[in-house]
Amino acid sequence: MDTVVKSMLEDDVEEESKGLVIFGRDVSKIPCFRDSFMYGISSGIGMGFAAFLKTSKPVLSQHVGMGSFAIVTLMYWTYCRMQWSQQRFNSQLLQDALKEKMKYEGTAVEKELEQKGVLKTV
Repeated sequence: MDTVVKSMLEDDVEEESKGLVIFGRDVSKIPCFRDSFMYGISSGIGMGFAAFLKTSKPVLSQHVGMGSFAIVTLMYWTYCRMQWSQQRFNSQLLQDALKEKMKYEGTAVEKELEQKGVLKTV
């Protein structure tokens, strides 16, 4: 019974994992990829359209749209990846602290560490 359930779950995972592959890497699994490109594309279209309405010069509006797309995409990518890395680092610190807490739980070492302030009771 367990093997049947596992095989059903594995089939579902394989179907969901199909995405856009560029240079052998699935871009749907890259953090912040989708959001940064969506914000970049929408800002490029909006700024290009606004530049065309303002100047009525199609070549200039194309340059403005492409420039705003590139700038917004890179800026949002940088910001999002920085936040993602910081969150990942903090979760790793928390995970390590919980492992230490579990390792010393119920021992004399735990009481010593709590008195020093290294481990805190939850």
